[in-house]
Amino acid sequence: MGVTPEERQVVAEPERHAIRELLVGRPLDSASAAHQTIRKFVALPVFASDALSSVAYATEEILRVLALAGGVGLAAFSLSIPISVIIVGLLIVLTLSYRQTIFAYPSGGGAYIVARDNLGESPAQVAGAALLTDYILTVSVSIAAGVAQITSAFPMLTPFRVEICLALIWLMTVVNLRGVKESGAAFAGPTYFFLGMTALLLLTGFWQLTHGSLGTVTDVRMNVIPITSTLTILLLLRAFSSGCTALTGVEAISNGIPAFKEPKSRNAATTMAFMSGILGVTFIGITVLARRIQAVPADETVISQLARTIFGRGPLYFAMAAATTAVLIMAANTSFADFPRLSALQAGDGFLPRQLTNRGSRLVFSWGILALAILASLLILLFNGDVSRLIPLYAIGVFLSFTLSQLGMVIRWRKVSRLRPDEEIQSKGTVLRPDRWWWAKGTVNGLGALLSLVVTLVFAFSKFTEGAWVTVLLIPSLVWLFFRIHKHYRDTARALSLEKVCDPDLRGHAIETILLIDNVHRGTLQQVRFAESLGRPWIAVHIGADSAKAERTRERWNQFVGHRGELTVIESPYRNLVGPVQQLIKQFQAENPGVFINVVLGQLVTTSWWTQLLHQNTGPLFKFTLQRMHNVVVTDVHYLLEPDGTVDV
Repeated sequence: MGVTPEERQVVAEPERHAIRELLVGRPLDSASAAHQTIRKFVALPVFASDALSSVAYATEEILRVLALAGGVGLAAFSLSIPISVIIVGLLIVLTLSYRQTIFAYPSGGGAYIVARDNLGESPAQVAGAALLTDYILTVSVSIAAGVAQITSAFPMLTPFRVEICLALIWLMTVVNLRGVKESGAAFAGPTYFFLGMTALLLLTGFWQLTHGSLGTVTDVRMNVIPITSTLTILLLLRAFSSGCTALTGVEAISNGIPAFKEPKSRNAATTMAFMSGILGVTFIGITVLARRIQAVPADETVISQLARTIFGRGPLYFAMAAATTAVLIMAANTSFADFPRLSALQAGDGFLPRQLTNRGSRLVFSWGILALAILASLLILLFNGDVSRLIPLYAIGVFLSFTLSQLGMVIRWRKVSRLRPDEEIQSKGTVLRPDRWWWAKGTVNGLGALLSLVVTLVFAFSKFTEGAWVTVLLIPSLVWLFFRIHKHYRDTARALSLEKVCDPDLRGHAIETILLIDNVHRGTLQQVRFAESLGRPWIAVHIGADSAKAERTRERWNQFVGHRGELTVIESPYRNLVGPVQQLIKQFQAENPGVFINVVLGQLVTTSWWTQLLHQNTGPLFKFTLQRMHNVVVTDVHYLLEPDGTVDV
């Protein structure tokens, strides 16, 4: 008595690989997803490490631009303080704006979802391209900046800068493949260590300042060559835009709301408030102290100059250097947390490859993590791990996404303003409800959109010739690619649609089975057994690219299999293997319209990947070509080479 489908219940066991489990841990089942959320204490280093780490280089980038005004002298550096205050003002506006986004879109997605919901597909893809570009650059810049801290403390490592960068990127990749909880736990320590050391640096520095014991930096030489004798408005705008790199990563929390524990939106908003408060205080504090000690852009980083002047070159200096290096490297984790989520959203909408929506064994978007690591590694190789060459490409994308996100929120509040007091509307990414403070919230978002747009334009204009042109061209190119992918998926869905199929013809057609015989051995016998099991006539074909081999194959066929069927040898004097098979298939199809051709291939399978490479694997070549022919089915008949050297057939 047979078993009914209802009685046949199979629960798939996880596939176990010792090396993979050693690197990323044991597989997690889908039900564990609810337990992979994180607390605010862990979420801060996971999603805010990019923003928090930027204080390590944002002040230096301001000074680097101000130093170009050589005729003004070091007095131009005094403008770094008001510039940093203005940037913190922009931070406050963006924080208030993104808090509103967090509560309006509790499912996450940030700028991409807001733009898609309120502005349409094209602006959404621009926001997606801008953010994805920024995330890739965040990994490259953060890792390169972290390695710059290492080489500042240990100059003998400078020749190995690129190799260290690549090693750190792939170390972070492995940690993130282990899951969001484990990566958060791993990276929380270094981030809080940096915050503790920075607090100690600022408290000690201001204590020395108030007591008159704060010295000035020594033994540094400015490595910027002045290009103008006056301080122009353009130069000030460039300094402002360079300092705005401190704001990159502000949007990360709004993208990663699903990773928080309940209540998700409230925890995310609280984490953002903490992040912005810490970022604002440390950024202004470092800028003020850097001015007081007369720090200059040099081969030694500004944060290193500060630590050396305040702590001396003792244990605390090296602890600060280690903490800064660690947090700059950890900053890349923001991208590893958000890039896979955003790419999965876009892939789910059909604008990126669908594979990016798949979760790996540890419930993370593994393909997105690997794609980010590969792209960031390529940037490190292309720009030789040089922070100053990568920075001009940086931040345009994130401020463009800021602009679109805040503009989208303004449109949302306009929709809310039209609602009746008891009315609710289900929108694409959220539910619209009446809000009597819509005008105030819309004003905050409008101000955020305006300021972000100004910074975006200043970035694009002032840094265009320094390398920003790459980003300016890259983002539209990515948007074009996204829509090409989307068109392919739409065309595929249309071609496969059953919408206009009323009474499908499911009757079977004739089948012609062709056995492709490369040689005659035990595996060949397995091919013949399979063909016989189909219960239909079949033919065996050998492509005679080598006449001597073809003759030997015919003789062995006649000896071992000849009583079952004849072997047809097709001469191929130009050694083309696939072409003759295609011609034979076309001949069959011309003689029998509608016929299915079943091409049976033999495939030797070994027990290890490297021994598999030692064999002539022509199967993929045949599949790649024959799958493009109508009514052609390619069947693999595997024969396994056992460890003891026998073939299991």
